Amino acid sequence: MVKALCWEGAGRLAVRDVPEPRIRNDQDMIVKVTATTACGSDLHLIDGHVPAMRRGEVLGHEFVGEVVETGPAVRRHKVGDRVVVCSVIGCGRCWYCADDQWSLCDNGNPDPDLGRAIWGYEPGAAYGHSRAMGGFRGAHAEYVRVPFADYGAFPVPDEVDDISALFVSDSAPTGWMGAHLGGVKPGDVVAVWGCGAVGQMAACAAALLGADRVIAIDRHPERLAMAAEHAGAETIDYTATDVCAELRERTGGRGPDVCIEAAGMQAQASGLERFYDGIERRLRRRSDRSSAVREAVYACRKGGSVFVLGFFTGTTDKFPLGALMNKGLTLRAARTHGQRYIPMLLQRIARGELDTRHLATHRMPLKRAPRGYELFKHRKDGCVRVVFHPAA
Repeated sequence: MVKALCWEGAGRLAVRDVPEPRIRNDQDMIVKVTATTACGSDLHLIDGHVPAMRRGEVLGHEFVGEVVETGPAVRRHKVGDRVVVCSVIGCGRCWYCADDQWSLCDNGNPDPDLGRAIWGYEPGAAYGHSRAMGGFRGAHAEYVRVPFADYGAFPVPDEVDDISALFVSDSAPTGWMGAHLGGVKPGDVVAVWGCGAVGQMAACAAALLGADRVIAIDRHPERLAMAAEHAGAETIDYTATDVCAELRERTGGRGPDVCIEAAGMQAQASGLERFYDGIERRLRRRSDRSSAVREAVYACRKGGSVFVLGFFTGTTDKFPLGALMNKGLTLRAARTHGQRYIPMLLQRIARGELDTRHLATHRMPLKRAPRGYELFKHRKDGCVRVVFHPAA
């Protein structure tokens, strides 16, 4: 048996003994987890907003560790290797993986019918998620089985420490994808909603891709300060101003070229809109709060691009479809295609071009993970990310 953080029902977590993972397929390997981190998308699972969660599910999808066992078909890894594992599971062979759309993999999800019933198409698989995305055991555990290991795990360069590599599992490639697929190019003005780990990485990516200005939007002073320090971003506290008016003023009346939404269901509106959102969710008329997406559509310049990085699961309303169409905007969204970006990001960290260590504001043993998620959920003590060490 091994220790793992398990979902015990909406709002309830516990560290339990679970069966030790074992090789099931030739392409599997077993990784001893040295570090794993909380993520905003985990909060939606914990709070019961994601369908098909089962009691006892092991949470967590961002991790780094050491290879302790490999299946006979694994060619790129050996016992003792230090690896970072992508949060989504891709087979490496289907049409989507070959096209670098890894989170859409056709073969990674062993229960595709459930996701198809919810979203109309079968989604790819991910660690530490519900059965709708495969039901794979998550990374908040001492050991994890890694399927399709040659495509999902990546060796960590000697110059990159575990904490820096940890955020290349999900946060850094997700943020980079938003800037890259959002079309950021030299000279652009980019606005990012949400200054958690993904939002900060999106802001850093925009700067590294040549954006002339990056404007970060949040309500937590410590997060805004991090975005300013590590991404060189200008900042806006959305509780203190009209964001759309502020962005117009800062861009000569035009609006940002690229708007990246990195808040997801965590986004909170203000005033009457916040009250309306709360009533709608309590009545279960919709599942997702999309205030940041709406604001990004309204704020973006005509002909600009909006990319949705935040995690959503169901339906929303009051979507400004008229603004999207009449302004000629491009709207894109995706779960991370992490395998596409992880090798490049590891090299950038090794060369000192990208910093991720500052995201780890809190560290603790896995046995304290329920307390860690309380800090993370309620943004206590300036928490951006909690890192758990299973061996501590």
